[in-house]
Amino acid sequence: MYKVYLLNDDYTSMDFVVDILMTIFHKSYQDAERIMLDIHRKDRGLCGVYSFEIAETKVMQVNKLAREKGFPLKSIMEEAS
Repeated sequence: MYKVYLLNDDYTSMDFVVDILMTIFHKSYQDAERIMLDIHRKDRGLCGVYSFEIAETKVMQVNKLAREKGFPLKSIMEEAS
């Protein structure tokens, strides 16, 4: 299993991060807002734990959508221990 994180940056809007969490990761508004604040405070936030293929797809979706919208937001995946 793989953990998917969003990484903090100085340019991506908080609203865009919440939208990403709700659309790509299917989080409720409350959960998305909590994760967004984790990203802001801790420099990254856990979006979920997925199989390799799903984690890889979600990372690609985030990075593609962020590029399309002109934001430097990045998503990464790490093997869960």
